[in-house]
Amino acid sequence: MKSKMMKMGAAALAVASLWAPASYAQAPESNDPIKVALFDWTSVNLNAKIFGGILEKLGYTVEYPTADYLSSLTTGLTNGDLTVGMEFWATTAGEAMAASDATGQTENLGPLGPKAKEEWWYPEYMKEKCPGLPNWEALKDPKCAEAFSTAETAPKGRYLGGPVTWEGFDDERVVSLGLPFTVIHAGTDAAMFAELDSAYQRKAPIMLWIYSPHWAPAKYKGEWIEFPEYTPECYTDPSWGINKEAAYDCGKPHGEIYKYSWAGMKDKWPVAYKVAKNYTIPTDVLNGLSGQIDLEGKTPEDVAAAWIAENEATWKAWAQ
Repeated sequence: MKSKMMKMGAAALAVASLWAPASYAQAPESNDPIKVALFDWTSVNLNAKIFGGILEKLGYTVEYPTADYLSSLTTGLTNGDLTVGMEFWATTAGEAMAASDATGQTENLGPLGPKAKEEWWYPEYMKEKCPGLPNWEALKDPKCAEAFSTAETAPKGRYLGGPVTWEGFDDERVVSLGLPFTVIHAGTDAAMFAELDSAYQRKAPIMLWIYSPHWAPAKYKGEWIEFPEYTPECYTDPSWGINKEAAYDCGKPHGEIYKYSWAGMKDKWPVAYKVAKNYTIPTDVLNGLSGQIDLEGKTPEDVAAAWIAENEATWKAWAQ
C-alpha cells in the first residue's frame, strides 16, 4: 500500500510539473530576501510594491528597505544591501548611474516605459501676471518675479523645488541664469503636491518642480517653463551656453526611467531577475494608479494588489 501511494504521489507530482511553467517551477532559487528599494515619491514605491508582490506570488521573500535615491546606485546596489530599484530617472540620476555602471557591480535592467520630463511649472492663471511666460526670460522681469513671491521671499519669486535628495541643480540654475528667485526645497514629495493643491484652489502664486509621469499635469492646468534646451555640456562646461562663466544655464534633461539591480541578482534569483528585466508599465496606467494613492487615499499595497490580481497573465509572461 505504501509503495502504491508513493507511486501515485510521484505521478501527481509529474502531472503538476507539466502544468507549472518551466521557467519558474523552481522559484525561489534562494530563500534569502530580495530587497526592493523604496524612495520618496509615490510612483517608485508603487512600482516597488507591484514588483515585490509579483515575486511574493512566485514564492520569494521580499523586503522593502527605504533608501537614498542617488547613493543607492553607488552603495546599496553595488554591495548587495539592495537588490532592485525600480525607478532611476536619467533626468536627475544620470551622473549616479554612470558612476554605478563604472563599478561593474550593478546592472541597468532597461527602461521602465514612461519617458521622464521634469521642469519648473506654474498654473495657467499666473500668465495674466507674467504674460511673457512660458519663456524663461520673462522670469527675469522683477514684476514677474514679484508675482511669484511670498512673504518669505519678496520681492524675489519663490520656486518650490523637490526634496534636496533629488538634486536637479535649481539653486545653480537660478544663479547662472540670473533669475530673481529664491529656491525653497520641499521636505517630501507629498508636501510639495499638497502645497500645489492648496495654492491652486486659492489661485495663489506658485512655481514648483512638476514631473511626468505623474497625475498632477493631468489634474491641474498649467505649463512648464521653456528654458534653453539641455545638453550634457550645459552641466559640465561653463563656457557652453548663455552664461560663459557658469554651468547649469539651461533646463533639466528629459529622458528614460531605468530599473537597476545588484549584479548578483541574475545568478542568485534568475526568475526574479527575469521579471525585473521584463517589467514595464504604461505612462497613463502609472499616472492613474499613483492618483489612486495620492488623490483617493488608497495604500500602495492595496493598489499594487489590485493590479497584480487584474494582470496575472501579464506578469506570469514576464517570468517565462
